[in-house]
Amino acid sequence: MQSSRKTEDLLPAAQAACDRHRDLCAAAGIDLLVYSTYRDKEAQNALYAKGRTLPGRRVTNARGGWSWHQWRVAYDCVPIIAGKAVWGTSGENAKLWDQVGTLGEQAGLDWSGRWRRLKEMAHFQLRDLPHIEDVIATDGDILAAKEAA
Repeated sequence: MQSSRKTEDLLPAAQAACDRHRDLCAAAGIDLLVYSTYRDKEAQNALYAKGRTLPGRRVTNARGGWSWHQWRVAYDCVPIIAGKAVWGTSGENAKLWDQVGTLGEQAGLDWSGRWRRLKEMAHFQLRDLPHIEDVIATDGDILAAKEAA
């Protein structure tokens, strides 16, 4: 099972967008910790099991193969304030997450904090991705072609 936090494990376009996101956050005085980039199918299935066949709350709707993390175009992050991760999403923390999300969007990313289903404040992915069914059908070749263009 492989789960990475290295931005070098992202496709170059995703890594560049992540770097822009961190730079924009740093300019706003926000330290951003990237804690999840690439996940293999086994690691994704382990997350999918949470709240279903394993204890805990559901953290993803994506089974193995269906997560953008597996295709190396998504990452999860958390802002760090005074040396501590800010996981809360209410009050002042909500304002901080909104700022982190807006800066990610300015960096060219989709932010799942705006999604209607399973909002996840920490998740960012490349914008304008093809349908994941097409990515799966081509075993990722469609992403490689987009990256090369």
